[in-house]
Amino acid sequence: MSRAGPESPGRSGAALPLPLPLPLPLPFPLPLAGDRKREALSAGALLQPIIKDVGEIYSRLLDHRPVIQGEIRYFVKEFEEKRGLRELRVLENLKSTIFEANENILPKCEQSMHDNLNEVLKKLQASNNMIHRLQEREREERKLQADKLMADEENRIAQWESFMKEQQNKQAEVDEEHRKAMERLKEQYSEMEKELDKYISF
Repeated sequence: MSRAGPESPGRSGAALPLPLPLPLPLPFPLPLAGDRKREALSAGALLQPIIKDVGEIYSRLLDHRPVIQGEIRYFVKEFEEKRGLRELRVLENLKSTIFEANENILPKCEQSMHDNLNEVLKKLQASNNMIHRLQEREREERKLQADKLMADEENRIAQWESFMKEQQNKQAEVDEEHRKAMERLKEQYSEMEKELDKYISF
């Protein structure tokens, strides 16, 4: 089997080469070198307005540099030309105010606070001492009142015990008088019965 192509049937069995394609006739004649230059120039002239239009569309849609430059110019005009040195003047005023506060106001405030706080501290100490004295006095009064209540309670207990003893003694006396009276009555009734018995016997 040969690499040139498939074997064609034949008696000898040798491979035959494939036939080459015939050249086709062109529909238009090939341009020459001068014609090519003229066509290139005419094509470039036709493409220039298209390229210009594409560039304008690109600059309008995608190139934001003019807008950004306009905004930057407006920002610079607003914050540099119109405002002028207003922030600098504000900072100078703040600096002078802070300097005045540090030099004059703060020392006066510190001195006033020191004097007033000393006076307030003295008043607080006096109030604290007064409260301690009142607490001590109240504690002593409570103690005296508790001692008095205890003494009154003990006195009442003693009076009650004395009263109960007196009542018991009086009860014993009453019981004794009652017993004696009962004995006298028994004797009297026994004598009366004896006298009645004498009268009945008659």
